[in-house]
Amino acid sequence: MTDDKNSEQKSDEKREHEPPAGAETTATWGRGRKAVQYTATANWIVLRKKEKPSAEIFSVSYVASGADRDRPVTFVFNGGPGASSAYLHMGAVGPQRVDFPSDGTLPEMPARLVENESSWLAFTDLVFVDPVGTGFSRVIEPEKKTDGKDGAKPEDEPDPKEYFGYKRDLESLCEFMGRWLSDHGRWGSPVFIAGESYGGYRVGRLVRMLQESAGIGLNGAVLISPALEITGLDPTDYDVLGWIDRVPTMAAAALHHRRSRAFRKGTALERALREAEDFATGDFATFLTRGASMPAKERDRILSRLADLIGLPLDIVSRAEGRVGILRFVRELLRDERKVVGLYDTTITATDPFPDRDAFAWPDPTLSGISPAYTMAVNRMLRSEIGVVTDREYALLSYEVNTAWKNDTEHHAFAAPPGATDDFRYGMSLNPHMKAFITHGQYDLVTPYFASDRLRNLMRLDPQMADRLTVQHFGGGHMFYAWETSRHAFTAAIDSFVASAVA
Repeated sequence: MTDDKNSEQKSDEKREHEPPAGAETTATWGRGRKAVQYTATANWIVLRKKEKPSAEIFSVSYVASGADRDRPVTFVFNGGPGASSAYLHMGAVGPQRVDFPSDGTLPEMPARLVENESSWLAFTDLVFVDPVGTGFSRVIEPEKKTDGKDGAKPEDEPDPKEYFGYKRDLESLCEFMGRWLSDHGRWGSPVFIAGESYGGYRVGRLVRMLQESAGIGLNGAVLISPALEITGLDPTDYDVLGWIDRVPTMAAAALHHRRSRAFRKGTALERALREAEDFATGDFATFLTRGASMPAKERDRILSRLADLIGLPLDIVSRAEGRVGILRFVRELLRDERKVVGLYDTTITATDPFPDRDAFAWPDPTLSGISPAYTMAVNRMLRSEIGVVTDREYALLSYEVNTAWKNDTEHHAFAAPPGATDDFRYGMSLNPHMKAFITHGQYDLVTPYFASDRLRNLMRLDPQMADRLTVQHFGGGHMFYAWETSRHAFTAAIDSFVASAVA
């Protein structure tokens, strides 16, 4: 009876809207006793609103052949907002990956695909999800109908940007996951979610929504380079926390490029980070909050210490009143070498093509620089390896989605953008068995590791809840898995994490 109903529903969907045809192939990952035979499936699931098709979400699933229904399944997505899942898919988690140099620098073109020796497929099935507006996922634009009057308007004209908001985005992911579990008969599997950057924000909020509203119980959640709170990402002259969070990362960059005046050559990174954290939350925090009321001598001492830690000339730091923005930092640290450092990984550099211009006019090697590698790799994987046939362009990172993003919840005009930390704490309390893993790269200026460390220390976790939360950082930047050593260590850590969460 249930099968008949499912067939009837799918038949109705076909009559109302026909998504592109998907594709499927089989392959083997790994060798010897560790080899995993799997089926790779790329297709679209149609989302519905008021029983009408409203959007298509594209995904790629890797399911181990012959595995029982108790094998874990992990839903994976990136952030942006506006980013497809290709970064984690082709960089860290999937069975094949982009062949980056071991230090995470840019590969030669065309980007090569190699077997990913660190794929999570070894211990979980994988579903890579492209939120609406990214990858091959799209809003469905129905045929327009008129009301028969002069100046006729379409009936119930949909909002083409409906899914580009905090709440609707999360609802769409909940709907997708429930549909996928139903379509694959996997409601008995341990379920994990993993997201990077704004995807980490998604995970933080989904640990509540999935369990409380969608009825999907979670075994674990992995937050990779997360932006748990939106307000700290773009601090102003009147903020404090955003400036504090970036100091340790700037100190790490200065040490790496041998521009630190606070530490001798050969100083261990961990020591430099701890001292920078102590300074940022101590003297520097006092400086930021007191402003002009602080005595001049004390202000000069703190600004001098900050300049020594982050490796910039004292006059630049003083002129900025200690609030050194990340664009200024990456431009100034190696200006004498005509180099800029990466926003997402400060160990990587590029030549500044316009050293005489003040505006942000240089290429960021850690975002725009890597885009061709991921775009070429994911298109090869989908179109050549799996066999997807479509004339759609794969949107690796949609700036249209990013600029259209909105707060689509009822809120007061003065309300800040909703954060994820409260929902994360709520979800951890709701499910006393769920475990969580938060991780960052130590050289990431965009979502600095210390922001999550600071928030973790403010969560008021009881001992039992604290034991279920792992916080571990790795060498590298926002996509620290581009570093070979970090990718291996990260996968080993997640392997142990998943095993403990299903034990």
